[in-house]
Amino acid sequence: MNVQGGKSSPGRPNVILADDHAILLEALQKLIEPQCNVVGKVTDGRALLETAPKLNPDVIILDIGMPLLNGLEAARRLKEKMPQVKVIVLTMNEDPDVAAEAVAAGVSGYVLKTAAASELLGAIRSVLKGNRYITPKIAKGLEDSFIRDPWHKVHEKELTPRQREVLQLLAEGRTMKEIADILHMTARTVAFHKYRMMDVLGLKTTAELVQFAIKHHMV
Repeated sequence: MNVQGGKSSPGRPNVILADDHAILLEALQKLIEPQCNVVGKVTDGRALLETAPKLNPDVIILDIGMPLLNGLEAARRLKEKMPQVKVIVLTMNEDPDVAAEAVAAGVSGYVLKTAAASELLGAIRSVLKGNRYITPKIAKGLEDSFIRDPWHKVHEKELTPRQREVLQLLAEGRTMKEIADILHMTARTVAFHKYRMMDVLGLKTTAELVQFAIKHHMV
């Protein structure tokens, strides 16, 4: 876990950046600092959940593929704890179904890492005004995705938040003991969650669980 704070200047929005690539975090900070206060930088989803309530940012910019807890799950929990915070996903993933899942998780913006700097800054301004910003490249696909499947990932929603945590860590290749240590539970409880997920999802092996996690962009 890596957490870094920053100074705040009046009149500018306070922003937390979350991405597991340190070089990108530094580049993002330099990019948005003329218009925003970067009050924190974290490199995994768990650090984000711990840090955000303490720093109380206006905007959180996060990637989807973060270790320990992915960006979509982190966004869901952040919106439960901090409904006022604006969350922008900044990702390489152009799949409209993933964007739809992000919107269902409560994010206010979805921007591609290939976008121009001006687009990200525009997205920040837009969400702070109460709007939702979806990068134009995938906006139409997002509409089609909602029409095709308005409930989005029913099977994933059948899992509890704790089960989704266990599933991501399993898919990352963590052992039962490692997962137990990270989640502060016993290995027996981890095993219970694992087999309960297999039962709920109709899967028979750990490999099938991992494939499910990958298919639903949990890692």
